[in-house]
Amino acid sequence: MIDINGLKFDEFGLIPAIVVDAESGKVLMLAYMNEESLKISIDEGRTCFWSRSQKKLWRKGETSGNVQHIISIKTDCDNDSLLITVRKNGPACHTGEESCFFNTLVSDETEQSGSFTLDTLYEIIKDRRENRKPGSYTTYLFEKGIDKILKKIGEESTEIIIASKAGDKGETIYEIADFIYHAQVLMAEMDITPGEVIQELASRHVGKVESEE
Repeated sequence: MIDINGLKFDEFGLIPAIVVDAESGKVLMLAYMNEESLKISIDEGRTCFWSRSQKKLWRKGETSGNVQHIISIKTDCDNDSLLITVRKNGPACHTGEESCFFNTLVSDETEQSGSFTLDTLYEIIKDRRENRKPGSYTTYLFEKGIDKILKKIGEESTEIIIASKAGDKGETIYEIADFIYHAQVLMAEMDITPGEVIQELASRHVGKVESEE
Protein backbone atom coordinates (compact mmCIF):
# COMPACT_ATOMS: atom_id res chain seq x y z
CA MET A 1 0.00 0.00 0.00
CA ILE A 2 1.24 3.51 -0.80
CA ASP A 3 -0.30 6.92 -0.26
CA ILE A 4 -0.91 9.64 -2.82
CA ASN A 5 2.32 11.36 -1.81
CA GLY A 6 4.21 8.36 -3.17
CA LEU A 7 2.84 8.80 -6.69
CA LYS A 8 4.83 10.46 -9.47
CA PHE A 9 2.70 13.08 -11.21
CA ASP A 10 4.12 14.60 -14.42
CA GLU A 11 5.19 18.21 -14.92
CA PHE A 12 1.53 19.19 -15.35
CA GLY A 13 0.53 17.51 -12.11
CA LEU A 14 -1.17 14.62 -13.93
CA ILE A 15 -0.96 10.86 -13.84
CA PRO A 16 -2.43 8.49 -16.50
CA ALA A 17 -5.25 6.23 -15.31
CA ILE A 18 -6.17 3.05 -17.20
CA VAL A 19 -9.74 1.97 -16.43
CA VAL A 20 -10.63 -1.73 -16.61
CA ASP A 21 -14.03 -3.47 -16.40
CA ALA A 22 -14.18 -5.73 -13.32
CA GLU A 23 -16.47 -8.26 -15.05
CA SER A 24 -14.85 -8.67 -18.47
CA GLY A 25 -11.30 -7.49 -17.77
CA LYS A 26 -11.59 -5.28 -20.84
CA VAL A 27 -9.69 -1.99 -20.95
CA LEU A 28 -12.38 0.69 -21.06
CA MET A 29 -10.49 3.95 -21.36
CA LEU A 30 -7.36 5.95 -20.63
CA ALA A 31 -7.77 9.27 -18.84
CA TYR A 32 -5.75 11.51 -16.53
CA MET A 33 -6.05 12.42 -12.88
CA ASN A 34 -4.48 15.13 -10.79
CA GLU A 35 -4.15 14.92 -7.03
CA GLU A 36 -7.54 16.53 -6.44
CA SER A 37 -9.45 14.27 -8.84
CA LEU A 38 -7.75 11.18 -7.39
CA LYS A 39 -8.75 12.18 -3.85
CA ILE A 40 -12.34 12.78 -5.04
CA SER A 41 -12.34 9.35 -6.70
CA ILE A 42 -11.18 7.70 -3.50
CA ASP A 43 -13.63 9.61 -1.30
CA GLU A 44 -16.67 9.13 -3.57
CA GLY A 45 -15.88 5.62 -4.79
CA ARG A 46 -16.41 6.60 -8.44
CA THR A 47 -14.02 7.85 -11.09
CA CYS A 48 -13.26 11.52 -11.37
CA PHE A 49 -10.68 12.74 -13.87
CA TRP A 50 -8.98 15.93 -14.97
CA SER A 51 -10.02 17.07 -18.44
CA ARG A 52 -6.90 18.25 -20.25
CA SER A 53 -8.95 19.89 -23.02
CA GLN A 54 -11.42 21.73 -20.77
CA LYS A 55 -9.01 22.27 -17.88
CA LYS A 56 -11.46 21.16 -15.22
CA LEU A 57 -12.53 18.22 -13.07
CA TRP A 58 -14.63 15.61 -14.86
CA ARG A 59 -16.75 13.14 -12.92
CA LYS A 60 -17.37 10.21 -15.25
CA GLY A 61 -21.11 9.78 -15.83
CA GLU A 62 -22.06 13.14 -14.33
CA THR A 63 -24.17 14.01 -17.39
CA SER A 64 -24.48 10.65 -19.20
CA GLY A 65 -25.26 8.51 -16.15
CA ASN A 66 -22.48 6.08 -17.17
CA VAL A 67 -20.89 6.09 -13.73
CA GLN A 68 -17.85 3.93 -12.97
CA HIS A 69 -17.88 2.50 -9.43
CA ILE A 70 -14.34 1.85 -8.20
CA ILE A 71 -13.38 -1.65 -7.06
CA SER A 72 -9.65 -1.04 -6.72
CA ILE A 73 -6.90 1.41 -7.63
CA LYS A 74 -3.39 0.09 -8.21
CA THR A 75 -0.17 1.75 -9.30
CA ASP A 76 2.57 0.36 -11.51
CA CYS A 77 6.10 -0.45 -10.32
CA ASP A 78 7.29 3.12 -10.98
CA ASN A 79 4.28 4.73 -9.28
CA ASP A 80 3.68 6.89 -12.37
CA SER A 81 0.47 5.36 -13.72
CA LEU A 82 -2.75 3.96 -12.26
CA LEU A 83 -4.86 0.89 -12.99
CA ILE A 84 -8.46 1.39 -11.87
CA THR A 85 -10.85 -1.56 -11.81
CA VAL A 86 -14.51 -0.56 -11.95
CA ARG A 87 -18.07 -1.76 -12.25
CA LYS A 88 -19.71 0.41 -14.88
CA ASN A 89 -23.29 1.57 -15.28
CA GLY A 90 -22.96 2.00 -19.04
CA PRO A 91 -20.58 2.48 -21.97
CA ALA A 92 -17.21 4.05 -21.24
CA CYS A 93 -16.91 5.81 -24.60
CA HIS A 94 -18.82 8.95 -25.59
CA THR A 95 -19.59 7.23 -28.92
CA GLY A 96 -21.72 4.65 -27.11
CA GLU A 97 -19.12 1.88 -27.43
CA GLU A 98 -18.40 -0.23 -24.36
CA SER A 99 -14.71 0.64 -24.59
CA CYS A 100 -12.88 3.59 -26.10
CA PHE A 101 -10.54 1.06 -27.74
CA PHE A 102 -12.61 -0.25 -30.64
CA ASN A 103 -10.63 0.88 -33.71
CA THR A 104 -8.36 -1.92 -34.92
CA LEU A 105 -4.88 -0.97 -36.11
CA VAL A 106 -3.36 -4.47 -36.26
CA SER A 107 -5.10 -7.78 -35.59
CA ASP A 108 -3.88 -11.39 -35.54
CA GLU A 109 -7.09 -13.40 -35.85
CA THR A 110 -5.31 -16.67 -35.05
CA GLU A 111 -4.27 -15.28 -31.68
CA GLN A 112 -7.68 -13.75 -30.99
CA SER A 113 -9.47 -17.05 -31.60
CA GLY A 114 -7.92 -18.45 -28.43
CA SER A 115 -9.40 -15.71 -26.26
CA PHE A 116 -12.99 -15.76 -27.53
CA THR A 117 -15.48 -14.59 -24.89
CA LEU A 118 -19.18 -13.82 -24.67
CA ASP A 119 -18.22 -10.14 -24.88
CA THR A 120 -16.47 -10.92 -28.17
CA LEU A 121 -19.61 -12.61 -29.47
CA TYR A 122 -21.73 -9.63 -28.43
CA GLU A 123 -19.41 -7.20 -30.22
CA ILE A 124 -19.61 -9.30 -33.41
CA ILE A 125 -23.41 -9.43 -33.22
CA LYS A 126 -23.67 -5.72 -32.51
CA ASP A 127 -21.43 -4.96 -35.47
CA ARG A 128 -23.65 -7.12 -37.68
CA ARG A 129 -26.67 -5.15 -36.52
CA GLU A 130 -25.01 -1.86 -37.45
CA ASN A 131 -23.28 -3.11 -40.62
CA ARG A 132 -25.66 -5.56 -42.29
CA LYS A 133 -23.75 -8.20 -44.26
CA PRO A 134 -25.76 -9.85 -47.08
CA GLY A 135 -26.14 -13.59 -46.58
CA SER A 136 -25.38 -13.45 -42.85
CA TYR A 137 -27.78 -15.35 -40.58
CA THR A 138 -27.39 -12.65 -37.92
CA THR A 139 -28.31 -9.99 -40.47
CA TYR A 140 -31.33 -12.12 -41.42
CA LEU A 141 -32.52 -12.17 -37.80
CA PHE A 142 -32.21 -8.40 -37.42
CA GLU A 143 -34.05 -7.83 -40.70
CA LYS A 144 -36.90 -10.13 -39.66
CA GLY A 145 -37.19 -8.32 -36.33
CA ILE A 146 -37.87 -9.14 -32.71
CA ASP A 147 -40.71 -11.62 -33.32
CA LYS A 148 -38.38 -13.88 -35.29
CA ILE A 149 -35.64 -13.52 -32.68
CA LEU A 150 -38.05 -14.42 -29.87
CA LYS A 151 -39.34 -17.41 -31.84
CA LYS A 152 -35.79 -18.73 -32.18
CA ILE A 153 -35.13 -18.26 -28.47
CA GLY A 154 -38.25 -20.30 -27.71
CA GLU A 155 -37.16 -23.04 -30.11
CA GLU A 156 -33.64 -23.21 -28.69
CA SER A 157 -34.86 -23.40 -25.08
CA THR A 158 -37.08 -26.35 -26.04
CA GLU A 159 -34.15 -28.08 -27.73
CA ILE A 160 -32.06 -27.63 -24.57
CA ILE A 161 -34.76 -29.41 -22.58
CA ILE A 162 -34.97 -32.29 -25.08
CA ALA A 163 -31.18 -32.78 -25.25
CA SER A 164 -30.66 -32.61 -21.48
CA LYS A 165 -33.63 -34.90 -20.80
CA ALA A 166 -32.00 -37.45 -23.10
CA GLY A 167 -28.78 -37.16 -21.08
CA ASP A 168 -26.81 -36.09 -24.15
CA LYS A 169 -24.13 -33.74 -22.79
CA GLY A 170 -22.60 -32.86 -26.17
CA GLU A 171 -25.97 -32.02 -27.73
CA THR A 172 -26.97 -30.04 -24.64
CA ILE A 173 -23.79 -27.95 -24.91
CA TYR A 174 -24.55 -27.37 -28.60
CA GLU A 175 -28.11 -26.23 -27.88
CA ILE A 176 -27.04 -24.00 -24.96
CA ALA A 177 -24.55 -22.33 -27.31
CA ASP A 178 -27.37 -21.73 -29.81
CA PHE A 179 -29.55 -20.30 -27.04
CA ILE A 180 -26.82 -17.94 -25.79
CA TYR A 181 -26.18 -16.72 -29.34
CA HIS A 182 -29.87 -15.94 -29.94
CA ALA A 183 -30.18 -14.34 -26.48
CA GLN A 184 -27.31 -12.02 -27.37
CA VAL A 185 -29.00 -11.16 -30.67
CA LEU A 186 -32.04 -10.14 -28.59
CA MET A 187 -29.80 -8.12 -26.28
CA ALA A 188 -28.27 -6.26 -29.23
CA GLU A 189 -31.73 -5.66 -30.69
CA MET A 190 -32.88 -4.14 -27.38
CA ASP A 191 -29.59 -2.31 -26.66
CA ILE A 192 -28.94 -4.43 -23.57
CA THR A 193 -25.24 -4.88 -22.84
CA PRO A 194 -23.57 -7.90 -21.19
CA GLY A 195 -22.43 -5.53 -18.45
CA GLU A 196 -26.03 -4.70 -17.57
CA VAL A 197 -26.88 -8.39 -17.25
CA ILE A 198 -23.78 -9.01 -15.11
CA GLN A 199 -24.72 -6.03 -12.94
CA GLU A 200 -28.21 -7.49 -12.41
CA LEU A 201 -26.74 -10.86 -11.44
CA ALA A 202 -24.24 -9.19 -9.10
CA SER A 203 -27.02 -7.21 -7.40
CA ARG A 204 -28.91 -10.44 -6.74
CA HIS A 205 -25.82 -12.04 -5.25
CA VAL A 206 -25.16 -9.05 -2.98
CA GLY A 207 -28.81 -8.93 -1.96
CA LYS A 208 -28.77 -12.65 -1.11
CA VAL A 209 -25.66 -12.28 1.02
CA GLU A 210 -27.12 -9.28 2.86
CA SER A 211 -30.41 -11.09 3.53
CA GLU A 212 -28.54 -14.09 4.94
CA GLU A 213 -26.66 -11.83 7.30
